[in-house]
Amino acid sequence: MLVDGAPRVACVTPARRVAGRSVTTVDGLPDDERAAWGEAFCATGASQCGFCTPGIVLRLAALRAKGSADVDGALLAHLCRCTGWRTIGAAFDAYGVAAAPRDLEAASRRATIEGGVPQRVAPDVSLGGGGFADDTAPADALVAVPDGRGGWAVGETLTDARRAAGKVQGRRTTAALQHPLEVPAGEWDATLRTTWVEPAYLEVDASWCSPGGEPASPLANGGAFGGKAASDAPAVARRLADEHGRPVRVLLSREDTVRVGPKRPPVAAGARADGTGVLRVARTDGVADAVRAFAPGLTVEEVDVSGPPTSAALRAAGWAEAHVLLRGAAGAAGPVRSPSGAVAEAEVAEDLVRIRVSCGDPLDEVVLRSYCIGATHMALGWVRSEGIAVDDAGDPHDLTIRSFGILRAREMPPVEVEIERTSGNPVNGSDAVFAAVAAAEWIGEGCAQDWPTRRGGK
Repeated sequence: MLVDGAPRVACVTPARRVAGRSVTTVDGLPDDERAAWGEAFCATGASQCGFCTPGIVLRLAALRAKGSADVDGALLAHLCRCTGWRTIGAAFDAYGVAAAPRDLEAASRRATIEGGVPQRVAPDVSLGGGGFADDTAPADALVAVPDGRGGWAVGETLTDARRAAGKVQGRRTTAALQHPLEVPAGEWDATLRTTWVEPAYLEVDASWCSPGGEPASPLANGGAFGGKAASDAPAVARRLADEHGRPVRVLLSREDTVRVGPKRPPVAAGARADGTGVLRVARTDGVADAVRAFAPGLTVEEVDVSGPPTSAALRAAGWAEAHVLLRGAAGAAGPVRSPSGAVAEAEVAEDLVRIRVSCGDPLDEVVLRSYCIGATHMALGWVRSEGIAVDDAGDPHDLTIRSFGILRAREMPPVEVEIERTSGNPVNGSDAVFAAVAAAEWIGEGCAQDWPTRRGGK
């Protein structure tokens, strides 16, 4: 939002701080300016789910109004997990420029393939029109939040519910990251050890339901990288609505999603250049099968570990780790063929990442490029800096966005994406890019065993 014309982050600005001042949301921009930003973001792939972009649009509008072009600096107050930042800079440059005609139905098909759930591409998405779970809840609905004891606190308002739950604002911990698994003994050409990684989707789990009704989906206009595949929010909304005889909104906070949401399972592994080895992984339904199908030469050992929930639904879980490990053991990055049949290859330098991807009919190159750049951003962060601290009892301590180690705009290099156009059936390409970039980055850094490689003890 803009407060007296200056950008502020709405989600951390209490209403009392702006009392008596002029507040502008994205809907309050002049119609022609609002439309121009929507067109620019759509034309450059600068919005995918669209949850974070209304605030970013206002930030860029304020930047443009004062005649500055420091987009990366302006974005330090924001997080876009989807796009990898570079497309947002392209949208700033494209403001007011007539966009080339596109088939937005084909673009939406590509976004659906990449995101894994039905998804829409249109100028209004970046302006908040993505249809998020809580947007259509009745104004008189009760609000339910986790009470921290395995149940739900219910109140007339979000403030009432959080007060009943005794919610305490999350903080970044001083605890060090831990690697819960030990690398198997053996003579290996490469070893790899990871920790818990938070998917960090921006629209946290939410749903609402009327008594006897169908709950709103928490997925809205994106798949949350698989993080909401098994969300409890819809079932809880339905149950509580039936119990109370009134519509109920279920809302998780950022801290709630970190505590109870699924993480990328930690691994510890060793491999030889001939493709054999052992991969230990925190026990997670489906991950062992994913590894074995992709890399039959690896023996998978599942280990029970105290920690937050993990999921095989997260982007390329299991097989991406196997690809990285085997490329490291071979001593050179190379192309990856994902389970979907896509092929990707990456070259990573500090000042540029080059991507080549083949995933059938592109349908819409703007959308495919956006997803590939977003996957590049996530892969670089996974190797370099991402992870959350978990104590010996298995409880996460890093509970805020800033504590996850996600690369900021200024830390993200430019990305060149070469798309091979084929007539084959369109398949997901960004997961293959994610695995290819992670392997190229790790090999370029010398295959340091422990990830994240650049975060030190935290």
